[in-house]
Amino acid sequence: MLLSRFPRVSLAHLPTPMEYMPRLSEHLGGPEIYVKRDDCTGLGTGGNKTRKLEFLIADAQKKKANVVITQGAVQSNHARQTAAAAAKVGMQCELIFEKRVTDASDAYLKSGNVFLDQLFGANIREVEKGSDMNEEMDEVANELIRKGLTPYIIPGGGSNPIGALGYVDCALEIIAQANQENIVIDTIVHATGSAGTQAGLVVGAKAMNSNIPILGIGVNVEKKLQEDKVYQLACETSEYMGLPGIINREDVVANCDYVGEGYGISTQSMNEAILMLARYEGLLFDPVYSGKGLAGMIDLIKKDYFEGQKNIVFIHTGGSAGLFAYHDILKTQ
Repeated sequence: MLLSRFPRVSLAHLPTPMEYMPRLSEHLGGPEIYVKRDDCTGLGTGGNKTRKLEFLIADAQKKKANVVITQGAVQSNHARQTAAAAAKVGMQCELIFEKRVTDASDAYLKSGNVFLDQLFGANIREVEKGSDMNEEMDEVANELIRKGLTPYIIPGGGSNPIGALGYVDCALEIIAQANQENIVIDTIVHATGSAGTQAGLVVGAKAMNSNIPILGIGVNVEKKLQEDKVYQLACETSEYMGLPGIINREDVVANCDYVGEGYGISTQSMNEAILMLARYEGLLFDPVYSGKGLAGMIDLIKKDYFEGQKNIVFIHTGGSAGLFAYHDILKTQ
């Protein structure tokens, strides 16, 4: 399986570290917990989308684009990394934000990722909650074409078969690190939303015959919808790679019990998880993705979900810049 045959630009600091978390492991009394530090990818404060953007930006360059368009929530980590990637390669960037969080604070609307988007020079547009975001991106693309520009649309979260290659590569990286350190990984856990990260991990793990289960902790929709979305993208990704039919429906598992009231809305368990990691391991997790994913993993450890397992890996997908947008909501005591 050669990813080198797909166009790619160098944006990320790779490989990212895989670190043992001794104090958290001891505190929870379950399996040994390792964290895959994809908050350390380097681009625009780092995060998981940088891996996807290495392939997406390369495809945009191949198609002679000079402006990229993407969409997300107001505090989108993906948007921030896309804006940084566009700046790095000399492209314009158009961001379309869906106002998903009602009664959002001034901090949410202006600080954190939004402030960084502006620093990177992105043009920001906002649309109402429930808007057809693909249609919104198409409209912006047509507007730019009329102005003589060549746009390239990047789906939300960078989640299509091209972007998912970034997490096929990450799965290979994790397996290589585990082999080097002689660690037998029993489960890989991460927050799952737009599906690209989980789909790529599932394909990479399956292509390597690793038999490592991938558990996604959902952050926005119910279990069946999330699993169906991931499964479809995993199948499309494997076919894009020339490996059709390797993914089975049972390879895709998501637990969506920790979403709370909805996407981007804080929960007590997320807040507690963020505090636990900060104070036991000195790590900063974001409130939208890794925070809820971490809350799910902690609760599942307490419920003996991982009973009999020795080592689990949690993928830290970055996004700590978003903490500043939630500073008036998160409790530090």
